[in-house]
Amino acid sequence: MAGNPLVKEDPAIERFNNMRERAYLNFRWTKKTTRTAIVGVIILPGMVYWLASKYQGKFDWLQRKGQPLLPTTKLE
Repeated sequence: MAGNPLVKEDPAIERFNNMRERAYLNFRWTKKTTRTAIVGVIILPGMVYWLASKYQGKFDWLQRKGQPLLPTTKLE
């Protein structure tokens, strides 16, 4: 299929799409890509898990309007 003859192809867009589709062929592990992978795969999910486990059950989201989210405790 040749495509629509009324549409003119832009060579810059075609080169960009070709580069984007073949990016995995030119991938190399460098310090920057290793650091990005470690942050994105280990550190960031670990921080989200830690925050979720730390604050699990701390807030009461089913409060009426005007009441605080944190349960109030009276010191006696």
